Amino acid sequence: MVAQVLELEFVFLSTSLLVLTTCALQINHTGEVVYQDISVYGVVDKAVVLECGSALPDLYIWSFTKPGTDAIKAVLYDLGKGPRIQKLAKMVGPLTILPNTASISIEKLPLAAHGLFTCQAFYDIEDEPIVYYYYVHLTVQVSVSKPYLLMSDASPKEGSTIWMHCIIENGTKPIHYVWQHQLYNGNFTTFTQGSTSFINIADIVRNQTGWYRCAAGNAVNSESSEKLWLNVTFGPDVPQINVTPYSIRDQGYSALETEPVSLSCQAQSNPTSQYIWFYNNSQVYTGPQYNIAKILRVHTGDYTCLAQNSRLNTHSRKTVSIIVYYPPAGSPSCSLEPAQNHTSLRLLCSWSGGFPSPTIRWTWDIIKVEQELEETELQRTLQTGATILLPSEGLIPNNSLFTCNGVHPARKQLAECNTRTYIPPGEPVCFAYVTNTQQYLMLSCSWDGGAPKALVWWEGPGGQSKGGQENSNILVLRYGTARSGKPYTCYAKHPLLMEAKSCRLTLEAPVLLTQRRIISVYEGSDVQLTCNLRANYLPANEITWFNNQGVDVRDTSKYMLLRTSAWANLTVRDTDEMQDSGEYRCSTSNAVGGAEINVTLVVKKYPTPPNATLIRATYNSRQRNEVELEWEVDGVEENGGWTGFHVEHRWVSERPNRRRNTNISQVQMEERIGPQDWYRTIIQDPGIRSHTVRGLTPTVTYQFRITPINHRTIGHPSVPRTPVELRDNVYPAVVGAAVGGMLFAAIPTVMLLVYIIRNRDSNPRLHAMLFGSQHSQSRENINFPEDEVVAGSDGGPENTIGSPSPGTTMAEPKASSSPTSSCP
Repeated sequence: MVAQVLELEFVFLSTSLLVLTTCALQINHTGEVVYQDISVYGVVDKAVVLECGSALPDLYIWSFTKPGTDAIKAVLYDLGKGPRIQKLAKMVGPLTILPNTASISIEKLPLAAHGLFTCQAFYDIEDEPIVYYYYVHLTVQVSVSKPYLLMSDASPKEGSTIWMHCIIENGTKPIHYVWQHQLYNGNFTTFTQGSTSFINIADIVRNQTGWYRCAAGNAVNSESSEKLWLNVTFGPDVPQINVTPYSIRDQGYSALETEPVSLSCQAQSNPTSQYIWFYNNSQVYTGPQYNIAKILRVHTGDYTCLAQNSRLNTHSRKTVSIIVYYPPAGSPSCSLEPAQNHTSLRLLCSWSGGFPSPTIRWTWDIIKVEQELEETELQRTLQTGATILLPSEGLIPNNSLFTCNGVHPARKQLAECNTRTYIPPGEPVCFAYVTNTQQYLMLSCSWDGGAPKALVWWEGPGGQSKGGQENSNILVLRYGTARSGKPYTCYAKHPLLMEAKSCRLTLEAPVLLTQRRIISVYEGSDVQLTCNLRANYLPANEITWFNNQGVDVRDTSKYMLLRTSAWANLTVRDTDEMQDSGEYRCSTSNAVGGAEINVTLVVKKYPTPPNATLIRATYNSRQRNEVELEWEVDGVEENGGWTGFHVEHRWVSERPNRRRNTNISQVQMEERIGPQDWYRTIIQDPGIRSHTVRGLTPTVTYQFRITPINHRTIGHPSVPRTPVELRDNVYPAVVGAAVGGMLFAAIPTVMLLVYIIRNRDSNPRLHAMLFGSQHSQSRENINFPEDEVVAGSDGGPENTIGSPSPGTTMAEPKASSSPTSSCP
């Protein structure tokens, strides 16, 4: 066994291993092994000693067998050369050998060290060996860790069920649990205990609020948890309200005005209730006690204490009523109003706000107006009451004074107010106006002032009337429905008068006037058309002009409008016979009716001017870009009849040019030289008889004509003329340049001919091409367009050498065609 564990080559006596339950077996020296069982209890992270006999053996081996396995693993041995700790020893903790023994000490016991430790001890190895087997059964126990208490609800609602759990992380079973509740004196009392870590508390009540803890213990130790507060929530109960000072009445509490009043509210609740005070359902204060330093009449009403439990979201309330006795504020308020269709007076006296209600009494102080009254009638005591009715219609003088006296038990002094009746000054005022949208005509009547106010109503033709209203009245008529020339009467009635007063309106339609009904002008001038509104009572709408096409005229480049509320003038600019001649209409309306007036505009053309003849059209230089024109007017010029001329020109054809712009296609060229429009230059001076046209294209042939004009009337154009070339046959500079160029070109040509003649044998083809037979050369004379000598390009004068006869037309060569021949 030893050799197997240590892998040594020792050979021991064959023995049979017997596990005995006895503590030790004494053997003789016949070679029998002694076995001994020992039970040791250790605590995790604590020190423990495992003994292997009392004396130090010569040889010893410590091995470990993990529970549930049969494998024996060596952890330490000493074969006489000192202890050797194996790697497996790390699993069972830090091992040390006690001095002079084979016992081992584990300083910090791990839980993995739980199992069977076997010590094989060999004594007297040199003489008669004695072998001991020490079986050390090590039980590793875990101490109970500090528990912590867990509640399902630390603030349960009264009547609910909760559970508590005492939780420990480590501890060897069995574990005993003790549940404790702290009393008010600070001592803890046990209310239950057992082997379970869970307890349930059903139908919890408010008295069970307090500190709780649990204790857990095993064979090693016992630990208690930190205390945990159990807060049983409940309430709030129905509040109790105390009012000081107080006086109980049938309707609740009562208090005198300006006294201090305190209202306190108390309701059992956990957590403590939050209190809100309401006055007539309006929140006024937050807190258990509501103090009113000086209670006033406005404080009369219902006071409600609302107790709230914010945690449980529950509440309860209680309401009390407080009545404040107070006199009415200030003085009575007096007024009078008409009664019985403005034939009587009603006196009104109001002194509200007091409790109880005050007593009202009326007195009448008569002021003598246009009549003598007896001394006893100067002051009359009227009936008691807030409202009384007095007949009038001349019986009550104008400017009479009435007094209202108020009496209240809480007021020592008498309170009073006055009101006076009088007729409105002046007479009723009537006027009419139209709304902005022109939908309605408003007839207004007012008779301001007076006490009471007068009754005003309208009566008009055709049932257009309106019932009475005080002080003012407006009769609304739809626009255009008023009766022209018919009176509308407003009546005003006051209780102090026997008869009603009146004012009257008579409405009329507008009338338009103009200075001239027919206006004649020459074409091209500006003309003004006038339209005036004759003054009338009812205001009219804006005056509108319509042109000869019946279209509403606005400010444009053609028309200009100048208008006020009484007139509107239309200016027609730049008149034209076809466009502007005709009937123009001026129109307006008011709430009664409309009016319009026509103005005829006649636009005349100016007479046709006399004819003009173009007598000269000549280029003024060889550049061909300017033409001088001269003309004359038929007839006697002093008679006039024209205001200017139109000088016109157009393209006729374009002359061929060898150095023209090659970017122009044939199609563009044909369009360019095709039929052209006349380009016009306007001359506004009738006395001019000549003009120079500049900026012409030299290669183009033009036609010119002259047309006289008389303002906008255009006369007949003259016969078109093509300008004449400037005649000059002496060109010294041109001839000199041509001769110089010919001489410069002749020298290399002669040299080339001499070279070809000398080398005609080596270049026979070149010699034959230049000096062919006379017959072939006389048969065909080839002229190329490139042989033309053109002096100047793109606008300069040109001189064509060898040009065809006047009747011949030269076609401009194309790049893709073969050379064409021409006959001389």
